[in-house]
Amino acid sequence: MGETETRLRAVVAVPLPEELCVLIEELEPRLEVIRDHALTHPARWAADWSGDPEHTRTPAEQEAFDAMVDSADVLFGAPDVDADALARTVATNPRLRWVMTTAAGGGSTVKAAGLPRADLDRIVFSTSAGVHGGTLAEFSVFAVLAGAKGLPRLLADQRSRTWPDRWQMRQLDEMTVLIVGLGGIGAECARRFHALGARVWGTTRSGEPVDGVDRLVPLDQLTDAVGEVDAIVVTLPGTAQTHHLIGEEVLAAVKPGMILTNVGRGTVVDEVALLGALDDGRVAFAGLDVFENEPLDVASPLWDHPSVLISPHTAAINSNEEERIARRFAENATRLLDGLPLRAVVDTVEFY
Repeated sequence: MGETETRLRAVVAVPLPEELCVLIEELEPRLEVIRDHALTHPARWAADWSGDPEHTRTPAEQEAFDAMVDSADVLFGAPDVDADALARTVATNPRLRWVMTTAAGGGSTVKAAGLPRADLDRIVFSTSAGVHGGTLAEFSVFAVLAGAKGLPRLLADQRSRTWPDRWQMRQLDEMTVLIVGLGGIGAECARRFHALGARVWGTTRSGEPVDGVDRLVPLDQLTDAVGEVDAIVVTLPGTAQTHHLIGEEVLAAVKPGMILTNVGRGTVVDEVALLGALDDGRVAFAGLDVFENEPLDVASPLWDHPSVLISPHTAAINSNEEERIARRFAENATRLLDGLPLRAVVDTVEFY
């Protein structure tokens, strides 16, 4: 076979800078990287994968975009990060072999597409899971430190120009931090908390050891474990099995004054139960980057709660995110072409 016959047609279905399209071609020359920057919605900032929602295509542009997407052997991104658009092209294109979503939680887009089992078995779906581990781990450390050092109290006193009596702050190296979910993000969290001197526990389903984790906690023992820890870091994806895992039962069992941060998916934490725990002091502080419904409703009591720090699902954003995801795509393309298993493949039963 000639080079043209053996090259995979990779269509870029989301905004991606031209220099990174070129990088993918350089990293894996067996890819034919198809892109038309005039057809993708313009990005408003780095890693704005869905693009400007105010931008619309003309009927002719939409037809051209769909034709480009439907010509793919593999897709960089679900088209427009839209589940309906993904479902449309999967149904139209029997040659499609692999789709890499740009989100770490891209399994939710695949689930929302409602694809038939035959298509879920025919196509490999992967995500960018693990690419964001470092940035989310840093936010987790920041949030736990914010709780330990009393950030809300400091800010309130500063705004009111109050110089209070001195008070004692908590020390991270005297704390036990439980990481709920020891995947790529959780492992990065463990490494950082361990380096800062904390005792690190982590939930596990596999029982496999993780560097920096002093104790593995089977997930079915979570309720028993939370009464012994000072902080909980949630990194889990949003699935039917993780929905409201951190809910009434778990929050009733925590050590009073516990600090919580969530950098996984908002649905893992029951926000109503969390508010009750914040109000009665079981949870002293919550630093949240994700929420059950996003954007967070302006009527949510979380906005005004004095012990809550809200981050608008932005902790993963970093100027190098686009390049890291482009490199992940090229690496997985090489694996696909060489017959090796891909990284971060979506489980099409639980969709994570």
